[in-house]
Amino acid sequence: MSYVSPKIKAQFESMPINLKNAILERDVRLENMADLMACLERIIEEGEPNA
Repeated sequence: MSYVSPKIKAQFESMPINLKNAILERDVRLENMADLMACLERIIEEGEPNA
C-alpha cells in the first residue's frame, strides 16, 4: 500500500488524477519531494500509459 507523507500531500493532491493513480499503483512510500520526483522519473522512463 502506498504512503504519501503529510509534508507533500498538497503537492501530490494537485496532480492530475490519472498520474496520482499511477503513483499509488506502484506501492511506494513518498516521504518528501525527492521521493515523489524519483517516482515520477521512473514513470516517465517506463512510459507508463496512465501518466
